[in-house]
Amino acid sequence: MKLVKSLLLGSAAGFAAVAGAQAADLPSRKAAPVEYVRVCSAYGAGFFYIPGTETCLRVGGRVRAEYTVGTRYGEGQDAYGTRSRGRLNVDARTATAYGTLRTFFRYELTVSSGFYAGTIGGNQGIIAPGQARNGQGGPGTASNLDLAFVQFGPITAGRAQSFFDFYANDFGFSTLRTADSRLNLLAYTATFGSGFSATVSLEDRNTGTGQRENGVVSPLGTAAVLGQDFPDVVASLRVDQGWGSAQLSGAITQRNISNTGPLFNASKDEMGFAIQGGVKINLPMLAAGDVLFLQAAYADGALGYLGWGGQFGSGRQTTAVAGNQLVINDFGVSAFGNTKSATGWSIVAAFRHFWTPQLRTEIYGSYSELSLGYTLAAQAVPGVVSRPLDPKEMILAGNLIWSPVSGLDIGLEVIYTRTELKQAVLAANNAGARPVLAAGGRLVKSDDAVAARFRIQRDF
Repeated sequence: MKLVKSLLLGSAAGFAAVAGAQAADLPSRKAAPVEYVRVCSAYGAGFFYIPGTETCLRVGGRVRAEYTVGTRYGEGQDAYGTRSRGRLNVDARTATAYGTLRTFFRYELTVSSGFYAGTIGGNQGIIAPGQARNGQGGPGTASNLDLAFVQFGPITAGRAQSFFDFYANDFGFSTLRTADSRLNLLAYTATFGSGFSATVSLEDRNTGTGQRENGVVSPLGTAAVLGQDFPDVVASLRVDQGWGSAQLSGAITQRNISNTGPLFNASKDEMGFAIQGGVKINLPMLAAGDVLFLQAAYADGALGYLGWGGQFGSGRQTTAVAGNQLVINDFGVSAFGNTKSATGWSIVAAFRHFWTPQLRTEIYGSYSELSLGYTLAAQAVPGVVSRPLDPKEMILAGNLIWSPVSGLDIGLEVIYTRTELKQAVLAANNAGARPVLAAGGRLVKSDDAVAARFRIQRDF
């Protein structure tokens, strides 16, 4: 029995030795290293390293729900409007020997209806006396590549905020008459220390949002803007310090104008310019986060830099009615072929005050005046010689915004607008037509509007 037991134990030991030797001959497998996402703190909160690279990435966005009611100008028009907007931001940055390499893009999708349709920046407060407001604003979807640029050291290239802009509708739910445009540009920025910098930028206003180059008009014959020889040239000098910021900016634009009529047939180059100065003052002595903006601008042959587009007044236009639009042009040509530029100026003020860290108020407004030169009233009043309308406009707005948690805003805003014209115009009726005085029409020289908006917005 002892002999059998010894044989069994010896056999088991032998098998174990052989098995161990065979196992030692097999190739070993090591677990692949795990690439964890690392936080990148070099550029602020929310950035992380793209695995396997030294590039820091931040993905964010916004969702906005908005509802508005306002002054109704005709029975065919809705007295309310709704809007939903989604925004995606992608920001990638890499530290290099030449400075930070940054790429950024922002894409938006918006669905609007009612009073938002056809308005300037969705702002039904901007009005024009006698303007036709006709037709319900059905739902419409708009897509917008708002920003898409590369920054490498001092170079900025792509679609970016104009370097002319300072207060670019930073506060509020509505728009003011101020320079605020994203467009295609190529810019060089030099920094001098202590927060001082200077920028020279070539900017294509034809790709801008809101303030494109305005047209040209002639009381006789046909006037048109032909091709440009070069994009707008913008220069700015800026300082950013603990007390706030200040900027002085200027722009030069060139237009080739053709003019054809019974007394003339010629084309010529015309130059326009704009200049703007602004200051932003931090007011921590009132409350943390309090800010005051003050800004003034002047333009000659470049009214887009004041925030004036090719027409003023909001609402749906009735194109079937001749002379229905009240137009804004940068240049006018007389019956003798003489060219005269339109000029204008504007002032802007905006104030933000925090009542508590979660409750704030924004009060802002603008006032502007235009002198339109040879641009006559778009529709004549019987018995009255047409003159330039030369509008004067005041916009005032205020809101109260509650932020119960970080990134969430719930607010209510009221906006008031008043516009005055140099010459009375025929008022449009509910159908959008402008009946003459003999047919029961009436004249209007000034008008005002009141609107309110409720907004819920989440930024992340």
